[in-house]
Parts: sequence; C-alpha cells; structure tokens
Amino acid sequence: MSSTGAERTAKCVFLVAFCSVCQALQGGMLFPTESPSREVKDVSGLWRFRADLSPDRNRGFEQEWYKSPLAETGPVIDMPVPSSYNDITQDAKIRDFIGWVWYEKDVWVPARWIQDRGTRIVLRVGSAHYYSVLWVNGVKMTEHVGGHLPFEADIGSVLRQSSANPCRITIAVNNTLTLETLPPGTIQYMNDRTRYPAGYFVQNINFDFFNYAGIHRSVLLYTTPNAHIDDVTVETTFSDNIGLVSYNVSVLGSSKPAVKVTLSAQDGRCVASADGTRGVLKITDVNLWWPYLMHENPAYLYSMEVQATAEDGQTDFYTLPVGIRTVRVTNTQFLINNKPFYFHGVNKHEDADCLSPHRKTRFVFQIRGKGFDWPLLVKDFNLMKWMGANSFRTSHYPYAEEILQMADRHGIVIIDECPGVGIKDIRSFGNVSLAHHLTVMEELVRRDKNHPSVVMWSVANEPASEMQPAGFYFKELVSHTKSLDSTRPVTYITDSNYARDQGAPYVDVICVNSYFSWYHDPGHTEIISIQLNTQFDNWYGKYQKPIIQSEYGADAVPGLHSDPPMMFTEEYQKTVLQNYHNVFDQKRKEFVIGELIWNFADFMTAQTITRVVGNKKGIFTRQRQPKAGAFLLRERYWRIANETGVLPTWARYPCQ
Repeated sequence: MSSTGAERTAKCVFLVAFCSVCQALQGGMLFPTESPSREVKDVSGLWRFRADLSPDRNRGFEQEWYKSPLAETGPVIDMPVPSSYNDITQDAKIRDFIGWVWYEKDVWVPARWIQDRGTRIVLRVGSAHYYSVLWVNGVKMTEHVGGHLPFEADIGSVLRQSSANPCRITIAVNNTLTLETLPPGTIQYMNDRTRYPAGYFVQNINFDFFNYAGIHRSVLLYTTPNAHIDDVTVETTFSDNIGLVSYNVSVLGSSKPAVKVTLSAQDGRCVASADGTRGVLKITDVNLWWPYLMHENPAYLYSMEVQATAEDGQTDFYTLPVGIRTVRVTNTQFLINNKPFYFHGVNKHEDADCLSPHRKTRFVFQIRGKGFDWPLLVKDFNLMKWMGANSFRTSHYPYAEEILQMADRHGIVIIDECPGVGIKDIRSFGNVSLAHHLTVMEELVRRDKNHPSVVMWSVANEPASEMQPAGFYFKELVSHTKSLDSTRPVTYITDSNYARDQGAPYVDVICVNSYFSWYHDPGHTEIISIQLNTQFDNWYGKYQKPIIQSEYGADAVPGLHSDPPMMFTEEYQKTVLQNYHNVFDQKRKEFVIGELIWNFADFMTAQTITRVVGNKKGIFTRQRQPKAGAFLLRERYWRIANETGVLPTWARYPCQ
C-alpha cells in the first residue's frame, strides 16, 4: 500500500468519530451502583482479542468481524480486561501496535432483565483508548472518541430482538493519535525504501509517558427502570453551623416524576429531606468535608438518596456520597471552607509493574499498564498518607472514578486534569481540536462534578501557550469550563515564558512546571534558588494570581549513589528537592499555595536515548519502594501539616 493510501486510511479512522463528537452531549454519567431498583453485573475478565495487523489496519471493518464470533475470522488470544494490551504478550508488535484492536466476549444476561420490558439494560465501558466502536450481537450500539472517560449504550432493545443468550459483545479500539485528538500526535510515514519497508509508519507523540492502549477500566452491565434518574448535580456551601446542599435531579422516561431527596449522616440519621427535582437541603450542626491533615475529622461524607417515582408507580433509587465544603481563590490564597489550604502533594500516573519473585534476577514485568487495579490503588493511598501528602494532580488525564471515590473518603484533594497534554503544534489549536477539547471537558465535568475531593479543573498540561492562537483557544476553553461548573477554579499547567503566555490571563491559579538544574543548567543545583525566585516573582508580578509549583524534580536511579551528588543519583534528587524547598518556604508566606513533586513513582515511557526503561523521577520506584527523596518529603509534609492543620493525636505521631 502506498504511503499516500495509508495516510488517507489513517485520517479516515477519525472522521466519523469527530462528526459524532461535535454533537451536543446528552444525558448524565452517574457511576453505576446497586440499589432497590438497580443491579450491576461486571463483565470484565478474560476477553478474546485480535490486533488488525493488515497494512491499512482496516481488515476488520472490511470483513465485518463484528457480525460473527471473532474466532471464525482468524486467530484470537486471551486478553484481560481491564488492562493495557501492550505488555500482556511477548510480541513486540503488540507492545508497540498502532491501529485497530478487537475485543469480544460472550455474556450471560439474567433472563429477568430481558423479560421485564420495564427495565433498561445498559452496557458501560469505563474507558478505552482512544476511539471505540461497540456492537452487541453484531448490531452497532455506539461509538466514542477519547480515552480515560466512560461511555455507555442502552442495549435492551437488541437483546430482546433475539432469544439468543449469551449475547456477544464486540468492541473495536483504535489508539491512533492525530493533530485533532487529545492527546494529539502525528503519524509519520517512512518513504525511504533503502531504510524502511513499504507502508512503514510510526506514531509521534509530545508527551513523556508510554502510550498504553486497550480497555483500561471495567466493563459493566447495569439496569434501571425505564423511568430513571439520569443525572444528579450537587453544590454545597455553609454559613456558621448551617450547611446547604443545592441539588438538581434529571429524570428521563417520565414527564412528571415525583422526586424525594433524603440526606443522612454517617450514623444513618436523616438530617434533611426535600421534594422536587430541584431544591436546597438545610443541615444544622453540619459536619464539613475537610482535607486530610487539616481537621480532626477529615473527609466527612453524608449519604444522599434520590427517589424518583413515575406516573405508573415505577420507582428508581440512586444514592451518592456528598461532602459539604467550599472552595475559593484570592490573589494570594486557596481557601477550603474559608481556611487557607496549602497543596503539599504529588503528581501521579496510572502506571505500575510487578517484580519477579526470583530474588536474584529482579527482572521487571510490566503487566497491567494503565489497567485499573484495586491493590495498587489502596497501596498508593497508603503511601500518600504515610508521607503526609494531602493532594495530587491527575497528570495528565482523568483517572478512574474509583480513585476519586477513594480520595473523597480519605480527604485527599485533587486537581482534575483532562488529557490535553502535548499540544505543541499550531495546527492543534484549530476549530476541530477546540470542539473536541470542549466536549472532553463536558464529559469530565459531567462525570466528576459531585466529588468533594475535586477542587480545581486543569484543562491542559504544558501546551505551546506562547503561540498566538493559544489565547483565543484557552479563553474559550476556560470560559466553557466555568460555564459547566462555577464552583471550582480553573487552571492549566504551563512551562512557557511568563511574558509570552497567552492563556494565563484567563485562569484562576497559575500552575508552573520547572526543572532547574535538570533540563536547565544540568548538574548545577547552586542556581536553583535564584532561578526559582525569579520564576515566582515574574509570574506573580505580571498576573497577581496565586501560584502552585505543579512539577519539579530530578531522575534518580534507585540504589545509585554519589557524594558529592551527581545527576541520576538518589543524593542528587534529594539535593534538588532541598533547594526547591528552601524557596518554597519563603514564597508560601506570600503567594505560593502549593508544591507537587514530579513524580510519585517511576513510570514507563517510550523508548528513547534519554530514558532507561522509563522515567525515574519518582520518589518511589515503579514497584512502590521508597527512594531517599520519599523520606525527605515525608519529613517536610508532616512538618507543614503540623504547622497549618488541626491534627488528631494519631496524625501527629510521624513527626515525633
């Protein structure tokens, strides 16, 4: 196939997707939970899998693989869901594959679901990277563009057309990145036949983490009544000891539903109730949601039950946790519940691996990629609390909903970031890119708006914000995000020159990434102080907005030591951190409101001459073992917490 033909095929992959993406979003995206009216069936596990290795990656559509069992059209292998497919096999072609892959599973649907025509049956995919098409029994149900966020389809009508059970679910997923996707990328065709075979191409990206792909989160079947609660929006505030919860309930399938909302305390007592699709709940002697280490009783959550009854008597129940808190920004402070909050936390990735059990070899097995994993989630939260971290940023994409739910329960504050990373090409600031970016923010806000742990939206990371089109692009993007949610500030993460940044005038908080003595003046830690002070003074002097040091750090190969410190040793990473901290301690008395280390743990990247099996800037290894920097940060974070928080006795212990 000619490079021109292959290029045309690659472009066509996303044409249909972006036509659908420009349509207005419909409906809510409530996390599936069981209730008296709802059931949930997890259909994750082992799926059948095939990568479309044809030159144009289009054979699956040409031969209509979705119309019959996948094994009838060629070989299949087992593939666990959720997981990235890249590291599951021993085949480098699969690890680095770009194009369409096909998943299939036969699923038994309870007969009572199908027989009861008053029941909706919904199939929900937690996330798939990046463009997905979903069929049930060979019938196309929906498609979705973009990773990291859920999509779903009502499949009841298809299931009821046939008595066949189990049903066959087919999902085609394409990880190709273009200038108009988030994150963006380009396909480069190598036309020199003396060096590359015909049709050879590579995926170019402008972000420093491995482009894992596949079905990364759970696939669920769930039911609701036909007349059902489609969406719930909660906004909270308080005055003295009175808490106020404003709610808005959307009900579909009923023109005049009777809605009752009840708020219960943790001991089960009803503390407030109201009738109607909109209203305000008033709570006396309110327990506020406070961040970890900021209050004696952090992360207090009420339980809100919504009950909607249709004209025919059909009733739907949905329950969600509610944390009552406020967020406000001044030109020098970030306030939670009207108290100054200082971010002392981490940046993360959905990434980990496992060590070989053989102590002598210590070979590393990268297994799950970005696939959701409960043990990893619990371990990471234990480590964050051990080190005294009160916050993290979802760099550089939305994390699994279960992670946000865990943060709600533990009082860990989140800067919630969309996948707008690597926007470096001027062509990625066009109208199509902007339309997609706006849609992604709509999906993100719609999914995460009710989490008290989420205190700020981040619309991008390190875009080429000095380019002229960036001003209009980010003005529209920030304005649109604020129209979706007026209760939270909006930022984006910049590494641009303060004087040329086109988007900074529109954000509420300045978030700056810098790597002095690493990418700039490598090896010279003595210049960190002057350069970091200059950075802060320049940004604040121009914009008069509070500043978070959203990234800083240095690579450290675990177990590599040098005195005096040299780059890539644990001592050098520790020295870099200490020099940054000295400046932070001066500036947090003025207008610096936070520091987030890059990174919580080592993570995988693409293969380059600057990375040795991934990025080593973690204060923990990829296997979650601490480096020297972890102990330094633990001492610092607990000291800050003891200075600024109101800690229970158990929380003061690590500093004693």
